Amino acid sequence: MAGKLRARLTRSEALTDQPDFALVGVLRIPQLQTSPARAIYKRVLIALGALGAAVLIVYIDRAGYRDAQDNELSLLDCIYYATVSLSTTGYGDITPFTPSARLVNVLLITPLRIFFLIVLVGTTLSALTESSRQAFKIQRWRQHVRNHTVVVGYGTKGRTAIEAMLGDGVPASEIVVVDTDQTVLDSAASKGLVTVFGSATKSDVLRLAGAQNASSIIVATNRDDTAVLVTLTAREIAPKAKIAAAIREADNAHLLRQSGADSVVVSSETAGRLLGIATTTPTVVEMIEDLLTPEAGFAIAERAVERDEVGGSPRHLSDIVLGVVRDGRLVRVGSPEVDAVEENDRLLYIRRVTN
Repeated sequence: MAGKLRARLTRSEALTDQPDFALVGVLRIPQLQTSPARAIYKRVLIALGALGAAVLIVYIDRAGYRDAQDNELSLLDCIYYATVSLSTTGYGDITPFTPSARLVNVLLITPLRIFFLIVLVGTTLSALTESSRQAFKIQRWRQHVRNHTVVVGYGTKGRTAIEAMLGDGVPASEIVVVDTDQTVLDSAASKGLVTVFGSATKSDVLRLAGAQNASSIIVATNRDDTAVLVTLTAREIAPKAKIAAAIREADNAHLLRQSGADSVVVSSETAGRLLGIATTTPTVVEMIEDLLTPEAGFAIAERAVERDEVGGSPRHLSDIVLGVVRDGRLVRVGSPEVDAVEENDRLLYIRRVTN
């Protein structure tokens, strides 16, 4: 059993070895969406700009052109020539005849003609250019992504976790969603989140999501056994990342901790406790929900100790302090161990949130 598990964790990282263009559709980098009408309007303006540039070039060098009657070109003639040239109609009734005019035509008019056609055929080319842009974005993202958060699973738990992070001010670009359902990934991408299609039980999928450089990993799968395997895989490739995992059954909590999870949330027991409290003191549940919702009211937050607070009691600070995080361990207020806060401590406190 151990041999099979080790083989599964150390198998070939096929995805991470693929070129960037092959990852288009698997790894998606969000981009600003524009309406079709605005895109068409923008392309028309670009095309008119190219046409105007061609007219200006021909008009400045009009002495080097002649028409079928050997007349000097007027502004209207220049507009006509630029239009038929850029559209590749080319009737041949107006032609450059001096060497300088022909050189300008080769160096400037011909590139403008090509650019003009690319803009006009943009509907067909947009799909191809989109793939190229995505490949370029994927390359840049993989080179620079650091200290982000990987969220495995975009179900109810995963979405709620992401909403909480966004409410706390975490940029959407620093959150990566991994899931095997393309529909939910489309929903995540529409919110500006980076998405990776694949099973997070595979190390190459997690590496593609940049888990090896992530500061934290949230495991929000629908099955406890999947959560254990994802946690085990994530801990192997990201030994320094903070891993928080959610499970349904409390009996599996020790498996997650043994697999490397720093925090384990038992969703069924947490919901059950809130339901039990709600039968007698529903306002307590309302306050707990308020504390867990960062958008308004109150929220539980963590911050560093300020310089003028060092040596003071956590009970006498301006904020309502619930606990002190010292050396990575939470110590509740009231314990003699934290009668005085130290410089490297972090405070767990209640923060007032304003809309």
